[in-house]
Amino acid sequence: MADKRGRVSAGILLWREQAGRVEVLLAHMGGPHWVKKDLGHWTLPKGEIEPGEERMAVARREFLEETGHAVPDGPLIGLGEITQKSGKVVVAWAVRGDLDPAQAFSNTFDMEWPPRSGRIQSFPEIDRVAWFDLEEAARRLKAAQVPFLERLQAALADAGRHADDAPLG
Repeated sequence: MADKRGRVSAGILLWREQAGRVEVLLAHMGGPHWVKKDLGHWTLPKGEIEPGEERMAVARREFLEETGHAVPDGPLIGLGEITQKSGKVVVAWAVRGDLDPAQAFSNTFDMEWPPRSGRIQSFPEIDRVAWFDLEEAARRLKAAQVPFLERLQAALADAGRHADDAPLG
């Protein structure tokens, strides 16, 4: 969906408590351009909103397409919006749940690879997902998306849930 700010994506940040710490599920972009990129190159499962689509429906669809699993039932925590360096706006919600990364699988996309070879290859949109505590997630996540972690931490603290003791950063 393009608005006056440009492209808009919607996503879901899955969270859980493990050994008394909050962890979030992050996704690593698939395809040859991202293979050797790690810190600062993870994202929450998300996708672009097309004209006429409802944000939450897109967030749920993209989570399913990029993890192979439906968004768990449960209360959603609105995490608001951020704007990435590209100008893309991302709106997100968090929900508590669990997912075995070994059981996750993503949809694929086709592209010419290697460049100018004339060969079309398929690649997963997301090549892997993994759980990270909030501190490590802040290192892995695209910098513009780190406020989602801070907002989740604040929301959990406001709700009286354990949200790790120290602020991120």
